[in-house]
Amino acid sequence: MKYEASKEEGPPGRSLSIRERVSDQLADAVLRLVGRVPASELPASEHPAQRAEAIIEAACRRAAAISASLAIPPGPWGLATVIPDLTLIWDLQARMVADIAAVYGRSASLGREHMLWCLFKHTGAQAFRDIAVRRGERWLVRKVSQLALKQASRAVGSRLAEKALGRSVARFVPLAGAVGIGLFAYRDTREVGRAAKAMCEAMGEAMVEGGAS
Repeated sequence: MKYEASKEEGPPGRSLSIRERVSDQLADAVLRLVGRVPASELPASEHPAQRAEAIIEAACRRAAAISASLAIPPGPWGLATVIPDLTLIWDLQARMVADIAAVYGRSASLGREHMLWCLFKHTGAQAFRDIAVRRGERWLVRKVSQLALKQASRAVGSRLAEKALGRSVARFVPLAGAVGIGLFAYRDTREVGRAAKAMCEAMGEAMVEGGAS
């Protein structure tokens, strides 16, 4: 992927331009990703929490293998794999979220807002004020407008761009950098899995409370 800065821009301006372009690309990728909720072929489970943990662990291992292998090329070649790496990991994580929802019997309720929340809540982006509301010890995700979803995606993209460009330095360190990137992908995927599991459990509790009222 090639970026060009204007001749008037010095190094700081060029750095800002790259960050802004990466942010825009990631925001668009996030919006496309959450706009299509993957289908899952897994049936509802009698022991969803245990089944979900197995799904999460398997996804974590696959994510680590994908990221580590893409980070092996050193230097500029490694930098070229940053965004493809992210999109591959997000696709894997989205399928993991769909599978977790399926074993909890929540596939029919899984929407784009739920996907955005699970995939990117842990990024720390201040993007979820309109998407999730706190009820006691749990968060409940609610439907929002397309405009609100776009705004949240932009905020997530900006946050992800900062992290992605910061981690890209590791790609200049042969082998050791690849191991570190793989470990990050493992941990990141586990965070997504935990968010999906907690969300599905909260949805179930809300349904029980609604039926009792």
